[in-house]
Amino acid sequence: MTRRAAGTFTTAFEPLTSDDDFIGRMRVRKTIAGDLTGEGLAEMMSVGTAVEGSAGYVAIDRITGTLDGRAGSFVLQHFGLMDRGAGTLTVRVVPDSGTGELTGLTGSFAIVNEGGVHSYTFDYELPTGSAST
Repeated sequence: MTRRAAGTFTTAFEPLTSDDDFIGRMRVRKTIAGDLTGEGLAEMMSVGTAVEGSAGYVAIDRITGTLDGRAGSFVLQHFGLMDRGAGTLTVRVVPDSGTGELTGLTGSFAIVNEGGVHSYTFDYELPTGSAST
């Protein structure tokens, strides 16, 4: 059964060195509140183009915390594109990345950034016996 978690998170960005002046790298630390609580640590690579409003990023984001009363960690993979101002973002749980009571977790994570406030909705499933009823 698919469940939905919602909440907010804050981010702190730390630039990382890159061997390529065209590709940017960042470490991103998150503090997550709401139905999912915990911390996130990600590495992100991004690139802009000569066309205003066109860019892309990818990130691997390890989340450690509690979801629906279950403790553990899991990994999110981000894939974001801006095509002349029109954005798309896909954030999914990496298969079999869940640990502890989050083993077997699957799902999609949606991020909204309005007025500098980040919020999320997380549609997820846990194997029978893992999710609360």
